[in-house]
Amino acid sequence: MPGIYIHIPFCKQACHYCDFHFSVSLEKKNDLLETLLREIILQKDYFTNRETISTIYFGGGTPSVLLTTEIKAILDELKKNFPVSADAEITLEANPDDLSIEKLQSLKEAGINRLSIGIQSFSDEDLKFMNRAHDSKMALNALNAARETGFNNITIDLIYGTPTLSNEQWVRNLETIFALDVPHLSCYSLTVEPKTALAQFIKSGKALPPDEIKSAEQFELLMQLAAEKGYEHYEISNFAKNRMYSKHNSNYWRNEKYLGLGPSAHSYNKVSRQWNVRSNPAYIDSIRKNKIPFELEELTLTQRYNEYILTSLRTMWGCSLQFIEEEFGKTFLDYFNEAVLKFIDNGWIEKKDSTFSLTREGKFFADKIASELFR
Repeated sequence: MPGIYIHIPFCKQACHYCDFHFSVSLEKKNDLLETLLREIILQKDYFTNRETISTIYFGGGTPSVLLTTEIKAILDELKKNFPVSADAEITLEANPDDLSIEKLQSLKEAGINRLSIGIQSFSDEDLKFMNRAHDSKMALNALNAARETGFNNITIDLIYGTPTLSNEQWVRNLETIFALDVPHLSCYSLTVEPKTALAQFIKSGKALPPDEIKSAEQFELLMQLAAEKGYEHYEISNFAKNRMYSKHNSNYWRNEKYLGLGPSAHSYNKVSRQWNVRSNPAYIDSIRKNKIPFELEELTLTQRYNEYILTSLRTMWGCSLQFIEEEFGKTFLDYFNEAVLKFIDNGWIEKKDSTFSLTREGKFFADKIASELFR
């Protein structure tokens, strides 16, 4: 079943590594929320068969900067215009400094049933390097408050590979999460995006670039320690206990449809992909004229095949020969079967029945492998 993503493009301050679309000014917040509600109405027929919505995801930016009444208004408008499942997974990305007991209680009452908390690190030196708005004490307080208010479906974002993060501190970060019995982890290696503050700091010599060897060591530690604690490594960057996978993100990886609302949000209906303008003022002006400001790309069969390889190979469910043949035809099936052989021979991909997935060693080379399986 399809999902809906809502992009909230506001943050208290800019993290040095982030290249997502956001503004640190809340000046246009009311205007943007007004037009976001209007876009929901304009997009109510995006899923032509009126499929039931299984997931709703508030991302950003920092959605937790919104008032709970504003979040509830968005959810109410979605439910008026889309058939939302009664047990839909409804996730809110949140920063620790926004999560007071009172805020958490009101979020629960509004219908949020899953939290994605952007902790990134429990090291104050590391958080300062990233220019996060919280410190390690706030991070722990937020986790404890979330538990106290009855949130059990929680995921934590962590970043490894920063110049300020030692292997020892990385292990402490993970042990902190394990001790708190957080059911889901999303862990990302620091990447340097071209137009970010971090890229400028590295270029000017004010910061060291990420150390690829240290990043690989920390990824190895992550896989080892998470497995010991009973987490399934179900996607390159994601780990879950008791099958508490992210339903929303799993839909992306498993080729389900999704609708993106808000500036810079992407949508996909298995035939085409579209993305909204990456500008708050342009988005507001266009929606007020009842026009959705997006670009659209009709996907070729080759593009759809390549995307399937990229996303499915990152997961423990892997690439299915049956799916390739049914969706793309025998020519693509034959191509895949021939191209995959060398990765089986070198131990980077394993085959189980008619499904191919990355081995532990192969996970270090996921992007390279996928690119060589593309047509």
